[in-house]
Amino acid sequence: MQLIPGMGPASACGMLDHMMGAADPIRALLDAPSPPRAADEWQAFVEMISNLRAGRSGWPAELERARRWYEPHLERLHEDAVTRRADLIQLEQIASGYPSRERFLTELTLDPPDATSDQSGVPLLDEDYLILSTIHSAKGQEWKSVFVLNVVDGCIPSDLGTGASEEIEEERRLLYVAMTRAKDDLHLVVPQRFFTHGQNAQGDRHVYASRTRFIPDELLGLFEGTVWPSILAGSTPRDPSQGVRIDVAARMRGMWR
Repeated sequence: MQLIPGMGPASACGMLDHMMGAADPIRALLDAPSPPRAADEWQAFVEMISNLRAGRSGWPAELERARRWYEPHLERLHEDAVTRRADLIQLEQIASGYPSRERFLTELTLDPPDATSDQSGVPLLDEDYLILSTIHSAKGQEWKSVFVLNVVDGCIPSDLGTGASEEIEEERRLLYVAMTRAKDDLHLVVPQRFFTHGQNAQGDRHVYASRTRFIPDELLGLFEGTVWPSILAGSTPRDPSQGVRIDVAARMRGMWR
């Protein structure tokens, strides 16, 4: 409600109190008198809520209906309205893959509470910390720096998501979601090789990976390429069989002895 010009915290709180005292809160909202300072905008808001409640648009058109109501406020409140609008349109396309609003919101739920019936507490974050997230859980989030891991075919798109053109398009949308979570810095990590399972601790069996098909060669000019570790000019690359090999698993077990 506070997106509406003229609706402050006190007005919104009064409207919520009015709704909570009714047997049908949404009907109470629709029948409530318009706030004096937000009459015109309030009517548009009520019409949108009424439309969503009646289900006349159907899913996922309901999401488009809500976005069209929100767009004027988006342009008024945010300098990067064009980018945010593109995110919302992308969200509508993702929503089309779910059969109902309930299923969509259930899948979109982010982090659960720490314990049953527990209240959220004061965040205990160091000055420098790392957030690990799946792409699905990152929807709606933004961070200054984002590292997208395993941007290779087989992971993005997943081997299980290439059976049909619609599935491949959904995988492309997921990569879009991941890349647009970054505010300042975006890093797409493309591993050169993956070590295979079922070998001894010091085994070297591996397969090579190729960059995701969603970033073809003609788009590479839009990215800054780098490798790690950095190789100095004139130096000879070290053969993998040279040097000391470290058994990381054994060292980890030794920490607990």
